[in-house]
Amino acid sequence: MRYSKTLHVLMTDIGETMSPLDHRLAPLQQWTITALHHALTPEVAVPANYALGTWESVSGDASFRRYFRTHFDGRSYIIMDAPPEKESVEPFVDIAQRLLKAGLRAPIIVAQQQEQGFLLLEDLGDEMLKSLLNKAGGQPLMDAVLPVLATMASSCETAGLPDYSSAKLQEELALFPDWYLQQHLGLSMTSDEAEQWQQLTQTLVDNALAQPQVFVHRDFHSCNLHQLPDGDIGVIDFQDAVCGPLTYDLASWLWDRYITWPRAQLEAWMLQAHQQLAPQVDEKCWIRWCDLMGLQRNLKIVGIFARLHYRDNKDGYLEMTPRFSDYISAVLPLYPELASNRVMLDKWLAMVKK
Repeated sequence: MRYSKTLHVLMTDIGETMSPLDHRLAPLQQWTITALHHALTPEVAVPANYALGTWESVSGDASFRRYFRTHFDGRSYIIMDAPPEKESVEPFVDIAQRLLKAGLRAPIIVAQQQEQGFLLLEDLGDEMLKSLLNKAGGQPLMDAVLPVLATMASSCETAGLPDYSSAKLQEELALFPDWYLQQHLGLSMTSDEAEQWQQLTQTLVDNALAQPQVFVHRDFHSCNLHQLPDGDIGVIDFQDAVCGPLTYDLASWLWDRYITWPRAQLEAWMLQAHQQLAPQVDEKCWIRWCDLMGLQRNLKIVGIFARLHYRDNKDGYLEMTPRFSDYISAVLPLYPELASNRVMLDKWLAMVKK
């Protein structure tokens, strides 16, 4: 392999992406050069004049991580920068190995420096399923995604993963009153509302814990799934995986942040998933599991969007709240046991659009 060419990280100039984390760029770049060189040509010394070109910033996520892309010798790679004082890359490395061992297409880790929070990853490309939702239609994507869900549930190891415990589920649901109600709307619950909220919380927690507990990606939506050139589905952003309810990832996929499916379509897909994931479970029970799991997740998301805006100064998330408030309102009338919560939640959620 010749070194007459420069290692290029293309598109966005570093100066356009300046942030408080930019003191990390120089060591990240130097590590990238060394890591790529040793991973690809360990028998050849790194040339003294070997340097990076321009730097392409790849869209980040709702965490403190950020991503860059580099091109070398006709191939591209993704570089993850995760400040260790904010979060460890160890869970990402662990979960990637679990997914790969199960035969799924997670990015291969080419090199790692966990103490600094640097990872060099296989590049799964830019064709997120989000971009195909309207173009390809929902059914072909559901047919492609369902085997991934089934493999994660049946074949991904759960030993050592955090449990999606009652305490964790309650903590997530509390994001709704803490951040959406109090911080965003400036409201506090009355004693009656607090009692109703506690009853709803218990119903949703019981629903989650009644299900088989399996590997859960925990953010399984159209931006975290990529269509690969060979037709496989690539899976990313999996570092928060837990051992939890069987329907959680399915609910994440069905109640998407970018497209709303009709109720009839949702039920058809729930039943399609039922045949692959849990055919032994009664169909009505299965649909209830899915609906209430989706309700738990969507209440949590509304709270998270408010927290991202007010605590983390991340723009763009509050604008997605109305879709999730509609998801919540659509499920409430389907279950008589939620009747006492419906008026309360509908009142609060109506304020999303004001």
